[in-house]
Amino acid sequence: MASRPGGDERRLSAPPPRPGLSYSAPPPIPATPSLPRTVRTARTFWVLSFLAGLTVLAGSFVARDSNLQRLRAVVADMAARNGMASAGTAADVVFWASLGALLLVTLLEAAALAAVLARRAWGRWALLPLLASHLPVLLLASVFLVPGGAAGSYVVMLWVAGLALGFGGLVQLFLPPTGAWLRQGRS
Repeated sequence: MASRPGGDERRLSAPPPRPGLSYSAPPPIPATPSLPRTVRTARTFWVLSFLAGLTVLAGSFVARDSNLQRLRAVVADMAARNGMASAGTAADVVFWASLGALLLVTLLEAAALAAVLARRAWGRWALLPLLASHLPVLLLASVFLVPGGAAGSYVVMLWVAGLALGFGGLVQLFLPPTGAWLRQGRS
């Protein structure tokens, strides 16, 4: 082995040891506080309201043949008085438009509720006109979707229950604990 002048051999030292892994520092993920009881209650009321409305829509869809026959008779009677030619098409359009309007209002309410649960205060204000518009849509659709007899009374009871639950959920969203929770999310 060659040596340096002066006779000293220099050896290269090993690199310093690597530090061990540290699991003591937690990740920088903020803790999410739990929902206040008023928000949980409002969410439950709204979900039950959606279920009541969707149950009526599903029932109307399943019984669409009998609803369409009833509507065709009503439209044919009106068409005979007014000289219209295509009563069947008009009945189909009215039926599907009624179902679509109810589904649209329900989906918009669900989107506004999702905004509230994401701590967007504007969502609860958006629910006010949506719930108010739900009533005229139900009244208009009731002319076309409510069958006669006992089945019709069940449809009306589900719609009233859905509106009452929606109103109860809306009231819960305007209580002080909900407002404090929404303001807390902004800071």
